[in-house]
Amino acid sequence: MLRTTVYAVLIVMLTMEAASAQEDIPRIQSMPGYSPMRTQQEREKDGEIDRAYKSTVKSTSDTEKKKSDPWGDVRSAPPAAAKNKQ
Repeated sequence: MLRTTVYAVLIVMLTMEAASAQEDIPRIQSMPGYSPMRTQQEREKDGEIDRAYKSTVKSTSDTEKKKSDPWGDVRSAPPAAAKNKQ
């Protein structure tokens, strides 16, 4: 009887823990000093960071247009007969 009660209590505790993980409001919002609204300065800085990121990605993607085969060093060359069939 005691074992059944202990198991039942454990199951209820685990169920409550799983339900608390599904809360709509994240716990970070309940922290003091947290504000979901960003200031104008923070938004401008985010925009600068985003523009710098996009320009970096664009410049690196332009220089790396060639097709690369990452397994080229691992594979052996195909036989000459296979090249002629294609």
